[in-house]
Parts: sequence; structure tokens; C-alpha cells
Amino acid sequence: MGRFRFFNRSLNDTAIVVLFLLSIPLTCFAIRYFPANGGTEVHLGSDVLSGFTEAPEYRNGVGCSRDTIHVAMTIDLEYLRGTIAAVHSVLRHASCPENVFFHFIAAEFDPASPRDLTRRVRSTFPSLSFKVYIFREDTVINLISSSIRIALENPLNYARNYLGDILDPFVDRVIYLDSDIILVDDIQKLWSITLQNNRAIGAPEYCHTNFTNYFTDTFWSDPLMSRVFGSRKPCYFNTGVMVMDMKKWRSGNYRKKIENWMEVQRKKRIYQLGSLPPFLLVFGGNIEPIHHRWNQHGLGGDNVKGSCRSLHSGPVSLLHWSGKGKPWVRLDENRACPLDHLWEPYDLYKRNHGSQLSAVGSFGLGGYSSFISFD
Repeated sequence: MGRFRFFNRSLNDTAIVVLFLLSIPLTCFAIRYFPANGGTEVHLGSDVLSGFTEAPEYRNGVGCSRDTIHVAMTIDLEYLRGTIAAVHSVLRHASCPENVFFHFIAAEFDPASPRDLTRRVRSTFPSLSFKVYIFREDTVINLISSSIRIALENPLNYARNYLGDILDPFVDRVIYLDSDIILVDDIQKLWSITLQNNRAIGAPEYCHTNFTNYFTDTFWSDPLMSRVFGSRKPCYFNTGVMVMDMKKWRSGNYRKKIENWMEVQRKKRIYQLGSLPPFLLVFGGNIEPIHHRWNQHGLGGDNVKGSCRSLHSGPVSLLHWSGKGKPWVRLDENRACPLDHLWEPYDLYKRNHGSQLSAVGSFGLGGYSSFISFD
């Protein structure tokens, strides 16, 4: 979508096309898809793109309102299998799945074109309401610093910073989800959380974690920077699951505040990780704390080895394979961690389709949540 060629066009036709392209916003443009009757035939070259089976049909239960639940996720070829599984898990456990509208953000120059990714989502979820936005990577590329893992330098990791510009202005509230998660509970519960005290985002906090480890000695030794938190008591939170008030996000100019810290990082090296620390600097100590059950994170291990990890104690509504290890990779390489088998039933990749349908069908709504709860 980022490259265009025109052959045998008249001068007037070309001028019209150029004027159209110039009218597109710098951050992104979008392809909108609503449910349509009948299937969509897809002819794609990539084994990954063409390797998914159609998901079961999920319909609203009794008593569903017409309120839309907005969910934003990134989508690219490398994490496509994770994104498809995440969407499947949301629909599988939602009491009103037809009310969920997905906003997918695709990279402009991903190996899979945004149009091919759109077709894949449509063929896998024929009844899904969604929209694909094309993220202009040059929006952020010059602000990204090197990280401890090269995958963390992917510009698409920073798309969440620009949701206020990317999403349609009428979207006042959105749940942002990473692509390496599955829900095992009704997303309506997460959507209904109240953001108090004029807070722009809500997420599970982990105050037992050593917050100082996320920044370098350069940061803590600078008297001006180290006072940034003021009277706040910052706690670590993971940006892979956030409830976001987009009105407050836009009015608070949080995109620019995050970019300012990224510019400081380019000059002084104040943190080692990728897109997380700027969020901690801007929002640490000022987020709506959400129950930990909504982000059982770290299941992908650390950022270097990606070793197996177990669940934190307590109930589980969302599992998150943050870290280096991804369940689809470990499963394919026959080195799966025990918890990777909880992700596997939602995988719609065709070669795994025979075993996963019976696994998903064996649990009712919230079945997994009860199964792995430690209450």
C-alpha cells in the first residue's frame, strides 16, 4: 500500500490520483469492513496467510444491547497467528460477540500488505466488524532507540502511542490488546471498568516490582529527571492490556509527552527496553488499577532467553505471552511450555485445526477461567 505505480493514465487521471493520495492523513489511512453475507475467496502466496481455517460463528446472547466494544490491536505477518488466536478467544468468551468492533493497525511496509491481511481476517472471521488502519512508520522511526531485543525496535510496537490520531474521532474509549494474548473471560467485564479521577488509561499495576530497574543510572542520577514522578507513587504496569479514554488521551496531548521522553532517550539513554518506559514515565502512579486477572503477563519468559514461566497466583481472565517466547513458535518447534497448551485451542492455523475444535468446545463461557483459577 506504500508504493503505487500508474501505467497508461491520462494526465488528468494521474492528477486526480495524486490529489487523492495527498489528502490521506500522515499517520494512517484505513480500509473498512463490515460483516457481509457469503464467503470471500482469497488467493494469497504466503503459507502463513493462506494457512488459517474459518472460525466458528459467534452470535449475541439474550439481553445484549447495541453498545459497541472497541478493541485495538496491531496486525502483521510475524504475529498474525497470535492476532488471529487473540480475536478468536475474545469472540469465544464474549457474551455479546457481535458487539465487538476490532481496529487493526498494520505497518505500511510489512511483508504482508494491509490488503492481504484484511482479506485474511475477513476469510477467517466472515461476520466480524473491523477496520484496518495503515500506520505510517516514518511517524516514529526517527524516535526509536536501540533496545535489548531487536524485536522491541519494530515501529509497530509504538502504534499504541498514536491511537488518538489513528482511530476515528468518534471512538471515545478503546481496549488495547497485544497480539500475544488470549482472553478466557467476557471482554464486557473489562470494557465496563470505570476510569476515575480524570485518568486516561487503566491497567493492572504491579507495585511489588522494582520500578527503578526500568531506568538507567543516568536517569536516576539526574536531579531534574528523577523528580518527574513528583508526589506520584509509580508502579510497573504492562502496556499490552490497557483500557484507554481517547477523549482524555487527546486532550492531555499524551502522544507528544511520550515522544518528548523518546527524544530524551535518543540523547541520554535513560532506559533499556523499547516502547514501555515512556509510558511508565508519563503514566506511572497515575493509572486506574485493574485487577491482575486481566493481565497474567510474562508467560513468554524474559527478553533474552524466553524461558518457561508459571501463572501468578489468583484468578485468570487474560493470559499474556509477553517476553521473547511466543506459544506458536514453541509449539511448532516441539519445545512448548506447559502454559502454551492453553493458547493452542484458539489457534486457527489449519494444521492444528483437528485437535483444537474439541478443546475449545469442551469448555463453556469462562470455562478456562474457572479451570486455571487459583482462588
